[in-house]
Amino acid sequence: MTPPARFEEAFTAVVALARERYRIRVGIDVVAPPAKGDLDGAEIVIGHDNDAETRLFLIAHLFGHTVQWNTSVDDRRLGMKLPVNPDAAMLDRLEAYERQACAYSQTLLHEAGVRDLDGWLADYSSCDFAFLRHLYSSGERRDFRRFWKEGTPRIEPLPIPPFTPVCHRRGRRPIVL
Repeated sequence: MTPPARFEEAFTAVVALARERYRIRVGIDVVAPPAKGDLDGAEIVIGHDNDAETRLFLIAHLFGHTVQWNTSVDDRRLGMKLPVNPDAAMLDRLEAYERQACAYSQTLLHEAGVRDLDGWLADYSSCDFAFLRHLYSSGERRDFRRFWKEGTPRIEPLPIPPFTPVCHRRGRRPIVL
């Protein structure tokens, strides 16, 4: 089990990299429940009441979506919609979108010098999508950890393409996690 201090240390390194290299604004603020964080393409906001583990996942994962939003109009459109009763094809598309964000997350962690949490990121990401798949399909919000599985396949890092952070919407739309 990873100690909370390791998640805090990794979070600090990842936030510094996101701000300095990628010029993304990162803040800690109030985020209305049930959301845990938010993004707009230029800024990532992490809910202040998240634990260290959740904060690390959120900064890494929302960074991945920030890359997508700034490099693909289709991904940005997909990410701005909350799916309601998606069919199997849409669920597959959403899973591909989430997996790509996770691959960018893995790269960000490695660039920040965090190389000891690859298995954790894979397990957390898998849990996240299982939770989302259930939520999107049923409308039922279950306990996130109920979807947790240890030892899921590692995420292959994906090179982060050049991009310029741009705000793509006004106001915050809660991110469901």
